[in-house]
Amino acid sequence: MNDIPQHDDLPLPDYDHLPVGVLASKITGLDENGVRQLLDYEVAHGNRLPVTQVLESRIEALREGAEPSGAVPSAAPEVSETSGGSPVSPDTSGPPVNPPSQGTPFNPAQPR
Repeated sequence: MNDIPQHDDLPLPDYDHLPVGVLASKITGLDENGVRQLLDYEVAHGNRLPVTQVLESRIEALREGAEPSGAVPSAAPEVSETSGGSPVSPDTSGPPVNPPSQGTPFNPAQPR
């Protein structure tokens, strides 16, 4: 086994804070050595099965000919917020929905 990389030596500085769902897209820019560093670090520190599976799958894909994208995103994607708040207002919202208490009057198969 390779020497276990330290957190500061990882190719993704925010690795410890990445959700598993984002990890696959973040590692596409890494070569096999970079992904291997993350895998070694993960096995030594957290050994989370979903994370190791993502990393091992990427290593396998690289060995089968996948190419690194060349760009490693520097920060996790963030949700942008609109400064004006919600675009829905009483003027743009739909009519209130008040279903009948017994079935639907427009569906004769349901009792009234």
